[in-house]
Amino acid sequence: MKIKSLELFKVPPRWLFLKIETDEGITGWGEPVVEGKADTVKAAVEEMSDYLIGKDPMRIEDIWQVLYRGGFYRGGPILSSAISGIEQALWDIKGKFYNAPVYDLLGGACRDRIRVYSWIGGDRPADAGEAAKRQVEAGFTAVKMNATEEMHYIDSHSKVEASLARIAAVREAVGWEIGVGMDFHGRVHKSMAKILAKELEQFRPMFIEEPVLPENNEALREIAKYTSTPIATGERMYTRWGFKELLQQGIVDIIQPDLSHAGGILETRKIAAMAEAYDVSVAPHCPLGPIALAACLHLDACSPNAFIQEQSLGIHYNEGSDLLDYLVDKTVFEYKDGFVDIPKRPGLGIEVNEAKVREMAAIGHNWKNPVWRQADGTVAEW
Repeated sequence: MKIKSLELFKVPPRWLFLKIETDEGITGWGEPVVEGKADTVKAAVEEMSDYLIGKDPMRIEDIWQVLYRGGFYRGGPILSSAISGIEQALWDIKGKFYNAPVYDLLGGACRDRIRVYSWIGGDRPADAGEAAKRQVEAGFTAVKMNATEEMHYIDSHSKVEASLARIAAVREAVGWEIGVGMDFHGRVHKSMAKILAKELEQFRPMFIEEPVLPENNEALREIAKYTSTPIATGERMYTRWGFKELLQQGIVDIIQPDLSHAGGILETRKIAAMAEAYDVSVAPHCPLGPIALAACLHLDACSPNAFIQEQSLGIHYNEGSDLLDYLVDKTVFEYKDGFVDIPKRPGLGIEVNEAKVREMAAIGHNWKNPVWRQADGTVAEW
């Protein structure tokens, strides 16, 4: 069996899908994208196609090594995301060839289902409380919210108070048994992150996420002195080499690799195994589409230290189009009691609605994240 062709589809709301076709008629789907840089990743995949056409799709590790090492320059969001989507599609092909779900080819499942959480908005405390209540009524047992608005290196304590008011409203609305993740989103610098981490602890967050940008991970050691709340990071880190130092330093409790950015399914499985050796749990990042989510669930299935899964159903990015729109069988991601079952069908376990993909690709998108500025005019982290 040989790879015959690659085809890319830029679809709303902000995704890029990849279809790889073989000469035996088996096709695989992947999701190579950097949010806001879809065209750039598309070009990277197209450049890499020269290494793929005519090759055996079953040699996933060899292809990965060629794509990663053969280009001399390596790593980073663009190249790693291009490889990630290609690798996902190759696993989809391999699973379909052997009539087995991907996780069966990676050692088999160690769980039947995985807990999921839902993102909530709410710029005001009452809005956050109501949003959390709606998700709990929908069956979720955990939610995640932005911890704060943009923050300067040293900022007003009124922004800290606003953050406390929002999580207080959530606790009042849904109680203390519901997990509440607080996403700092890399918006906060070390000085303010210490204050926020300490003050938020009274509300017992499930975790605090990206309290500082990954390029400032050394600050996590100091921030950890101010809180016992689990610290999570990793959505903007790539391949096992990007996670190596973080795990060696023992300064994080949860890693959040993104299977469409970090190197794909097997690479993230290697990262998860490294984390397990350091007694660190895994919560894969996935505010993306159905192919990326399916890939995550296969990683979760065979990783004993995976504890919860992000998913983007109904998230604010998805206005006008959502991840179920691109599936033939929409029940595959049916959430029950705060969990989702691990897919059992061959490959990634989903059937992509190709007609819908082609229809929406004709519309496309040009999604970009907003550019924020502080009161003094300096650029703020979004």
